Amino acid sequence: MRRALAVSSFAAAALFALTAAANAQQGRVQAGVIECRGGPHVGLVVGSMNNLGCVFRANGRPDDLYIATVTKVGLDLGITDQTAVSWVVFAPTVQLGAGDLSGDYAGVDASAAVGVGLGANALVGGSANSFALQPLSVQGQTGLSVAAGVQSLQLRPGR
Repeated sequence: MRRALAVSSFAAAALFALTAAANAQQGRVQAGVIECRGGPHVGLVVGSMNNLGCVFRANGRPDDLYIATVTKVGLDLGITDQTAVSWVVFAPTVQLGAGDLSGDYAGVDASAAVGVGLGANALVGGSANSFALQPLSVQGQTGLSVAAGVQSLQLRPGR
């Protein structure tokens, strides 16, 4: 019974995230892809904070590096060894300059891992909430964890 409830809660949160992302991209064009990776992470009962290294890639443009701080509020239990997540970036224009994605983003998150795990999250934010980050593929992680709730992402220029 508990397992069925956990699976259905995870599925509902992931569906909500994907629906929110589809609605958030209206009026925007696909500008590129941002990929983030992080190391070990420990989730607490009511939330967590994790730092990731990110790179934004767009056709014909040099890679743009970012540092991301991910904060989750909600259920976040467990330990993961590595995390990798990619988002398609939707923006008002396809021509983005260095550091243009810097800013604060918010959305929903759902993930689970037993050995290897999956997750999904969709975020909206940046300058005047003009960017939408839609999951390119599911989040990949290794470890033992379960998380669902509200997520914020702070992107800052990297080196």
